[in-house]
Amino acid sequence: MASPSCWRILTRRKVLSYDGSTEKLGRILNTYDLTALGVGATLGVGVYVLAGHVSKDQAGPSVVLSFLIAAAASFLAGLCYAEFGARVPKSGSAYIYSYVCIGEFMAFIIGWNLMLEYIIGSASVSRGLSLYIDTLANDTMKTRFLEVAPIEWDFMSNYFDFFAFSVAILLGIALAFGLKKSTMVNNAFTVLNIFIVLFVIVAGAINADVDNWHIKPENVPSIYNAGDGGFFPFGFEGTLRGAATCFFGFVGFDCIATTGEEVRNPQKAIPRAILFSLCTIFLAYFGVSTVLTLMWPYYMQDVNAPLPFVFNEIGWYFAKWIVAIGGIIGLVASLFGAMFPQPRIIYAMAQDGLIFRALGDVSPRFKTPVLGTLCAALITGTMGGLFDLKALVNMLSIGTLMAYTVVAISILILRFSENPDPAMPSTSSRDPYESSNLLAARERVTGSAFFKQLFNASCIRLPTNVSSSVVGVLVTVYCLLAIALSLTIYYAKDAIYNMESWAWILFGVLLGFTLLVLLLISVQPRERAEAPFRVPLVPLLPGISIFVNIYLMLMLDVYTWIRFGIWMALGLALYAFYGFKNSYREVYASQFGWTKLKYVH
Repeated sequence: MASPSCWRILTRRKVLSYDGSTEKLGRILNTYDLTALGVGATLGVGVYVLAGHVSKDQAGPSVVLSFLIAAAASFLAGLCYAEFGARVPKSGSAYIYSYVCIGEFMAFIIGWNLMLEYIIGSASVSRGLSLYIDTLANDTMKTRFLEVAPIEWDFMSNYFDFFAFSVAILLGIALAFGLKKSTMVNNAFTVLNIFIVLFVIVAGAINADVDNWHIKPENVPSIYNAGDGGFFPFGFEGTLRGAATCFFGFVGFDCIATTGEEVRNPQKAIPRAILFSLCTIFLAYFGVSTVLTLMWPYYMQDVNAPLPFVFNEIGWYFAKWIVAIGGIIGLVASLFGAMFPQPRIIYAMAQDGLIFRALGDVSPRFKTPVLGTLCAALITGTMGGLFDLKALVNMLSIGTLMAYTVVAISILILRFSENPDPAMPSTSSRDPYESSNLLAARERVTGSAFFKQLFNASCIRLPTNVSSSVVGVLVTVYCLLAIALSLTIYYAKDAIYNMESWAWILFGVLLGFTLLVLLLISVQPRERAEAPFRVPLVPLLPGISIFVNIYLMLMLDVYTWIRFGIWMALGLALYAFYGFKNSYREVYASQFGWTKLKYVH
């Protein structure tokens, strides 16, 4: 028998099994726990820092619309996560989703990006918590750390932050050895955080002045940059730039989708928790940004600690300290939520043999991957100690956006796939992976059959191998058109605003072809299986999500792409020399009928 091809290994897809005897992680979380986890992971740095920064430098009072636009983009990604969380209630988030729908290589790419997202996200929150507390303590820790452990390399912080390192380690130990106890603490912190946000909104409404939304630039001292004044001082383009920044204030809700094997009734709990947490987060951001810009002029905001600064300026000193304490609570809850999914991603990838299997070993006593959790905490603490906050935040976005994009692509592929729902229980004794559609012995895809199915001339109602192949090609073409359209908008925006004919012709042609591709996808037959939650208006909503995510990715600076390239090079080396070999051995063994021994306790 011939050896398996590289293509077969790279595109093999996982078929999930729901044998209850194989579950190792304890199912102890409910909808309330998951909602609190998502809110806590997201409502930290953003609500206490982001609104002041965006209002002063990018959007002015229209920061409230920036948060609305960012919330809409996050909501589209949340819908896709909710459907997959219901269909595939397993640990691993977008990693498992792409493994089920696209193939092993893409799953590894996404899993590796998620590891980057949560490591950098956790490190940035731990560093931000240290800076927040140190600011209240008049930079006492910074002065001491500069004396004890100075760092002279330009691309790192100027000192090693022992506090950021220690808090990440301590929280990692709590996650490794007491999930339920630490979940209860997170719920308490999140509830307190929400009450403090409500206090800010009420106190801010009492001190609101509508005139701060109608400031005239001629009345502003020359030392400030007030733009054109009014509600849109930097134009609607500034509002959009602010939305791109505000989008990252919503990063973190996807940690809910990584807990599938630890949730009671995950098919219902995960979609509800994702949507509940996104709505809660948006209302908090919208309310805080509204009262912040109504209490104090946007051009005079403090970019590092806007809420304590504003309350101090208006003379509400007790409110200043309530908000300061709230910032600490919010950052601790955010750090918990950011660190929580990291060992789950490691567990899922280690169980599949794509990274070192020892990292996925679950403790029979604590029901958690102890080694993976502690390793993630060690890396997080080291990154938080070595790098400053700006460098960490710049690395946070790209992995998140790529994960969101692939989840939306996976929704399109799954909805129009001819295969049975991959999340359905599997009772067969075959290898728990299957090859790609192109290698299966089904209806042959010919040129004439492809172009005939492109318009679904036969009006078939159930997916076939040909229709699935057509959708795969159309989704690829759509992604390329989305990249081209995003580049056109980004680099030719001035020509578009000036109504130059060449720019509008190019924009119109690309937009027309993009909409045509979505129309061709929509006429293809789709699967009819029942699902606890389904994304509405497919393929329109996933298509919009893909476009928005690609546009935001193209706005990232070149240094972020360089760092991302280095991270990906390390991951590809690991996959080539470890993960691919494991997969090759499994596929080769399955060809000869060999199966792994299954131990039943």
